Amino acid sequence: MKLKFIFAVIISLFIFNSINAQDLPPQLSSAKGYLLGPGDEITVKVQGEPDFDFITTVNEDGKFLVLDKILIAKCKTEADLKSEVTRILEKYLKSPQLSLRVTDRKSKPPATVYGEVRTPSQVMLMRKVTLMEVISFSGGPTEEAGGNVRIFRTQPPICTEDYEDSNWKPDTTDPSDVPSKMFTLSNVKLGKDSSNPVIYPGDVILVEKASPVYVTGEVANPQAVLIKEGGLSLFDAISKLGGPKREAKTKDIKIYRRKINSDSPEMISANYDLIRTGQQKDVMLQPYDVVVVDKAKDSIGKILLDLAIGTGKGAISSVTNGIGYRIMY
Repeated sequence: MKLKFIFAVIISLFIFNSINAQDLPPQLSSAKGYLLGPGDEITVKVQGEPDFDFITTVNEDGKFLVLDKILIAKCKTEADLKSEVTRILEKYLKSPQLSLRVTDRKSKPPATVYGEVRTPSQVMLMRKVTLMEVISFSGGPTEEAGGNVRIFRTQPPICTEDYEDSNWKPDTTDPSDVPSKMFTLSNVKLGKDSSNPVIYPGDVILVEKASPVYVTGEVANPQAVLIKEGGLSLFDAISKLGGPKREAKTKDIKIYRRKINSDSPEMISANYDLIRTGQQKDVMLQPYDVVVVDKAKDSIGKILLDLAIGTGKGAISSVTNGIGYRIMY
């Protein structure tokens, strides 16, 4: 699945606008704090010495200038930089008291979680966070969630030791493609590193909705059924809807399936009775299949039986109306 970068940006903007823009993104934080990167704005205020106050932006090399000294800000915390700036100012001031804050965090945009989660949100990551944590932080998957979670890595991560593993590459040579990877909810819950990856700033996490199949005709409650993780068989789909009606043509249930590059669907016939008794392999349904359970045609035996018990009385009356009769003595 490939998406162009501009499409990913549109998704991100849409999600951002759908969340309360007046609120700051929630944070998953730790004692270590925010690690700076290129584009971050730093504001320094020195108590009683306004001439030494300054606002600066970390350049693309991860550095910034304090008086005549270049400091490296990339992957350092506010506390780290405060100590370094204090040492520089001690050359000019006696026991300088200062505050240093990151006033605009541009190097690490929040991660975005949307789709089938209970609380779609943007999350500012202040520590190492896994996919399972982010999904849990967003309220967990909804009842309509399918089994798949896709992560779009919109920008290369910084301040990470496993940069090569985390800096995903698109599968194509198009530089505008956004790299992504698919994971399953069941494997994510196991917590294994291979299926529960670290989430980085700018990641977009989509918990996909389960795809439907449509069951119509002679079933107790015809409607769409969602294919959850693990798949959905024909027998299970019909059972979920209360089973077939007595009049159902269970020996020949039709499944209409979309075909790639074709307007005509593929038709699959299944014998529900044989499936139920284990004599025929169940059919695994695919997204957007249409299952049609027809009504069985009456056999001649059933028609004669109906006549015998009077259900055909109306038909006989309509035939004999208008015919004269004679009396035999």
